[in-house]
Amino acid sequence: MDYVRRGLKMQADQMLSGIAALSPSHLPSSMPRSQLHHTPSLTIPVRPSGSSPSYPTHILALSKSSNSFDSSVTLVATHALILASNCASLPRLPPSAPSYGSNVNVTLPILPLTIPAPAAFRPLHTFLYNHSAPQLLSTLLRAVPGSFLATLTSPQALRGTLSSGPALHTLSAHLMSSAPGMSALTDVAQNIAAVWRNAVALGVHDPELWDCLDLAWEVVLGAMNLGAGAR
Repeated sequence: MDYVRRGLKMQADQMLSGIAALSPSHLPSSMPRSQLHHTPSLTIPVRPSGSSPSYPTHILALSKSSNSFDSSVTLVATHALILASNCASLPRLPPSAPSYGSNVNVTLPILPLTIPAPAAFRPLHTFLYNHSAPQLLSTLLRAVPGSFLATLTSPQALRGTLSSGPALHTLSAHLMSSAPGMSALTDVAQNIAAVWRNAVALGVHDPELWDCLDLAWEVVLGAMNLGAGAR
């Protein structure tokens, strides 16, 4: 499976380009739940691309639960291979045979899926493609200096930061000084926890992902402690 993941990581740019090539006007970010039963698939125009994109195979319709209390579902285009190779707890994906119309449109089946926090799915989804700890950290902690992210060239560098008290303090102090207040830090912490819950629910077993989430959590908790002490 590691061999498969490494091969898919090499294709990440092509796959992400394939998702980006889908016309956003025909792929809404959400859909009323009531339409799911009448909309088994979506036909989406494909925008011209200079690269050789690999188009997605499914559209996920994400919701917190399968009951009727969720009025809408979040739509995310994805590749079945990415999910199947990274998510041990994912229900078996139905066969997909996306149809292509003269290289202008692509028709993708819609797959309903329940996860704890649909709104926090996209950072995890992108990580499953590129396995980039710096990109995930920059999404979870937008105030993290680019100079620090540039040092995360290996899993060992990430774990080294996680075990360094001074490094964590420096990052926490930077985050605290950049945040507009404690409520903003609370929002950051809640988003990190939401990504963590999604990863647990989907059965993602990637040490670098967990180290990245642990680091983000330690940094934001440190920032909140520093903020509380400064009052």
